[in-house]
Amino acid sequence: MPSNVTGRRLRPAVLLTTVLLTAAVTGCGSSGDSPTAAPSPSATPAVSADAPAGVLGIRDPWVKAADKGMTAAFATLVNDSEADVTLTSVTSEVSPMELHEMAMKDGEMVMQAKQGGIVVKAKSSHVLEPGGDHLMLLDLQQPVKAGDELAFTLAFADGRTQSFTAVAKPFTGAQESYDPGHSMPDMSMSPSPAS
Repeated sequence: MPSNVTGRRLRPAVLLTTVLLTAAVTGCGSSGDSPTAAPSPSATPAVSADAPAGVLGIRDPWVKAADKGMTAAFATLVNDSEADVTLTSVTSEVSPMELHEMAMKDGEMVMQAKQGGIVVKAKSSHVLEPGGDHLMLLDLQQPVKAGDELAFTLAFADGRTQSFTAVAKPFTGAQESYDPGHSMPDMSMSPSPAS
């Protein structure tokens, strides 16, 4: 399919997704949060090429660029089927991975492994975002630079798998740390526009 046709079809969907995600983040943020500029539609990665034939639709996948240690991947998972889908694990050649969530523990927001997987209800979507559920890259074997494309494979409870790619972007949200067990500040989910 020619790229100019794809761009025309994706632009309204990307704009709508950006507006909805901005509204969701604004509604969840505290009054002390400073706004972070949302990426322009051209800076937002498109739906992964193999998403339409997969178990789930994967919209706007991206990875936080990092030189070492840990980082995370984010996207919106869309389930157009009539049955719930449970994501049980994720793999990548770049590092070992886990499904993670943010949860209250002893009065603090902490990151932890998500027990039981991530359930995407029938005919709905589930957002993977900073400050919420995400795909955690635990021990990077190499730096993940802005613009890098990383491949991921999702595994589901019913035995099916699905692969997708995500583009790495700089992220200047709340300067969060991905160290397990440390408290995490409120985070904006908007990656910085690519330069």
